[in-house]
Amino acid sequence: MDWYLTLLNYFSIFFCVILFRYHWYRTRFFVHTFQQVGYKNNEYWQWLRAHWDEKVIPIDLGVFNLILLISVAADGFFGSVVTKNTLAVIFFVYAVFWLSSVKRYKQEKVKKPLVLTNRVKRLLIPVVILGVVFPGFLTLEAYTGRYLYNYSPGLLNFDIILLVFGWVFSAILIPFFIFVGSWITKPIERSIQEGFKKQARKKLSSMPQLKVIAITGSYGKTSTKFMIRDLLKERFSVCSTPGSYNTPMGICKVINNDLQSHHQILILEMGARYEGNIQELCDIAQPDISVITNVGVAHLETFGSQEVIAREKGTLVDNLSQGGIAILNADDIHVSKMGAGRSDITRILTGLSSGDIKGSDVSYNTEGTSFQIEVGEETEQVQTKLLGSHNVQNMLLAIGVAHHLGIRLKTMVLGAKNIEPVEHRLELKKAGEYYIIDDAFNSNPVGAKNAVEILGQFNSGRRIIITPGMVELGEIEYSENQKFGEAIGNAKLDKVILVGEERAEPILKGIRITENGEENITVVNSLFEANDILRAYLQPGDIVLYENDLPDVYNE
Repeated sequence: MDWYLTLLNYFSIFFCVILFRYHWYRTRFFVHTFQQVGYKNNEYWQWLRAHWDEKVIPIDLGVFNLILLISVAADGFFGSVVTKNTLAVIFFVYAVFWLSSVKRYKQEKVKKPLVLTNRVKRLLIPVVILGVVFPGFLTLEAYTGRYLYNYSPGLLNFDIILLVFGWVFSAILIPFFIFVGSWITKPIERSIQEGFKKQARKKLSSMPQLKVIAITGSYGKTSTKFMIRDLLKERFSVCSTPGSYNTPMGICKVINNDLQSHHQILILEMGARYEGNIQELCDIAQPDISVITNVGVAHLETFGSQEVIAREKGTLVDNLSQGGIAILNADDIHVSKMGAGRSDITRILTGLSSGDIKGSDVSYNTEGTSFQIEVGEETEQVQTKLLGSHNVQNMLLAIGVAHHLGIRLKTMVLGAKNIEPVEHRLELKKAGEYYIIDDAFNSNPVGAKNAVEILGQFNSGRRIIITPGMVELGEIEYSENQKFGEAIGNAKLDKVILVGEERAEPILKGIRITENGEENITVVNSLFEANDILRAYLQPGDIVLYENDLPDVYNE
């Protein structure tokens, strides 16, 4: 029987190898998820709750637990019938034919892959230790019985139940090891971040002539930032944060690495998901000019109400020192009131219906947008490649900043003509014989409705939309997506591709309210499926709108 014992032991070792591989891919998947939700424990926990059966404790681990439970009972009551040898074969076969596949955690196509930043590497140290030490210890114990009583070794050197329990229970705990790792590394991360903040503040204090322009708002921050940069750069030496760098560490990185002594203007985008976020950013860089785009419902789930959002955005105006400038959206009832009680700052309001700087006669097509601007006694016609009336409002805010800094209106008109769309924000692109309107960056109710209305005005070909709807709107998410569906129905589009069956439900309900047929609607489970359908459907001259491209954590 020596050969039989040796074979069973090899089975047990191979079982450990299979589970080790399963552990690694599962660990990588959950670390990737944690990174995609911004290393936020609250958001990570919400994601775990939403994917409990699918990812956290999936059916493969659930069945394995059931088998393990039955095995313990069988060992206690039917030990003479169900031997450890039988269990070893059962567990090995199960592991080979079920757990050897890591397809669930090994995504072949991801829109934003895991980035092994230094923070991720620090997080992985305790996570990997926890994920290896526990099953490793029980594997050693299952073989030697040195620390615990090996109560029924039978013909096996390994206590198969103890061995399997160690690996399976550890696999279940992997998503929760992330919390432990985050807690362990939190003091380190806080210390590192405080060091970067201190360095940034010191650098700014050494440049007293530098003008700091800070922009916040529910939507349009990045677009407005780039418009301000492009209008100012012909006259001033400008440093600005790239893309959506609007967190403390993103801002510190730009100040510490990119800001140089010759720069005259520093343009910062300031984002917020929770109360206090704007103040934290202002404590790093106090603004000389504060720009507020709007107060909407983005991140309503974390703020709780629009009034709280308005108060948080208004913190940027509150942080202006005496003589500071507030450039405000006159068309937003919340924004237009900001700083009204302060006589020591200057408020400049811009809008499509009222304000110190006004825009009117907005029209757009495949060439972009045209509108008339009025600044005091001056009026000019502005042509820009950007699409949408909300981009006109953003442009008015940028013009308000440039006008305050002494740039002539005619100069700004010339600059506006050359401004390129921000990537993935109503970006009009020609792709071969058809057009793409790329509005894939985090959709919001105002922007989504605007994008659909713009698409509806094209007449050069068939009009197609690909969208999963909107997320992170809290309790109003369902109703806002239903309204979004109504806008799609009213636009009478030629093809509607919705991503995600569950997410499509309120959108479909909204489309049905408009009494438009559903024969042109297709529901798929991923963006990749949507693109496959699109390629088969496209004809020359078609216009495709990508409205919101959800991160991988939202795929169904």
